Amino acid sequence: MLGFSESLVADRLAGTTPVSVADAVAALLAEAERQSPALRRAGRQAVLQAIFEEIFNHLDPYSRYTTPEETRLGRERRLGIADLGLLLAAGPRGAVTIAQVVPESAAARAGLRLGDRVIDADGIALSGRDIPEAMAVLEGPAGSSVVLTLQRGRQRLSVVLTRSPSPAASVVAEVRDGVLWLRVPFFAAGTPSQIDLALARWPVAAAPLGIVLDLRGNRGGLLQQAVQVADALLPPGSLIATTEGRHPDSRRRFRASGPDGAAGRRVVVLVDGRTASAAEVVAAAVGDLGRGLVIGSATLGKGLIQILVPLPGGGELALSWSRILAPRGWPVQMLGVLPGLCTSLGAEETARGLANLGTADSPMAVPLARARAARAPVPASEVAALRNACPPAEGREADLAAARAVLERPEVYEAAAGG
Repeated sequence: MLGFSESLVADRLAGTTPVSVADAVAALLAEAERQSPALRRAGRQAVLQAIFEEIFNHLDPYSRYTTPEETRLGRERRLGIADLGLLLAAGPRGAVTIAQVVPESAAARAGLRLGDRVIDADGIALSGRDIPEAMAVLEGPAGSSVVLTLQRGRQRLSVVLTRSPSPAASVVAEVRDGVLWLRVPFFAAGTPSQIDLALARWPVAAAPLGIVLDLRGNRGGLLQQAVQVADALLPPGSLIATTEGRHPDSRRRFRASGPDGAAGRRVVVLVDGRTASAAEVVAAAVGDLGRGLVIGSATLGKGLIQILVPLPGGGELALSWSRILAPRGWPVQMLGVLPGLCTSLGAEETARGLANLGTADSPMAVPLARARAARAPVPASEVAALRNACPPAEGREADLAAARAVLERPEVYEAAAGG
């Protein structure tokens, strides 16, 4: 026991003026610090962190407390208010390379080029094994600067970039041999509009074989961003996702409202074991509604929505509020999205899956049917059995080859997507 008096908090709670939970916590901590030298030495942030970590250990994996600095950076990341005008990608042997340079951006003005290797940012080493984390290192307040160390061939360069208030570039779009490839390593405020621009720039005539939406390694973003991205690929009125929780306000249905920006073209969505959250919502909607085929491995399985509760001093609580259900009613949480074509079991199994796509002999036919029939809460044993049908794995080159093979066989694609 800390042995401090609870009278101050009790008086506040018993008073006639309503008090928020945040105010009550602040009052409790103030009194605790007054009574305990040890708590004063630890500091308010350390105490808050310890309290909420203990509480959330008994709840779910995603409810959490963030410090004022973490809250500020997270808010900037969600809003996409600071940008350097470049997009990173994983290169050979864990390297981080520049995959896109936005015209007239800070990166373009500094002369950065596609393929440049980014060694570090402000002295912080970057790793291609976690591109979302590498992109997060580059984020900061608009108007602030970052020093990048680059490797270009045998030349090592140091450049200073100043962040602008434009949305982050989060979509790499290119047409190769009749296919529009859309690589989306993370979701940001500008992602839906960048998807729309890419679809408008390359119409059916430019990419007649179809579209590959690459969400491998995408850890997600806001639910609304996922809804808007899915909206660009689905017919009007299509159910994208449902949310449900104990509070009536947590129960919502999200439907596509705009035209199908893909203009009916064939769609393949690539996922892997790191695909999570909002990215899973998009993949689940495309697969569930038969609008396209999902290829890869089982995804992470993060299907809980958090509400943000500001605290005195600038910190924030993220509290799980509701679960996300795919259009057919199954929960994304823990189960994740299962692909129609599995590539995580090796080349032989991938070939067998390709040969049997759209038939009763497809290796994923039964697991997919079971997953779509599942309802929350799904027993842990069933979750494990379904995910083992196509174990989570990191994306690989075979995914790209499988996507092209499916798009080049329209009759196979139609049978597989319609299932």
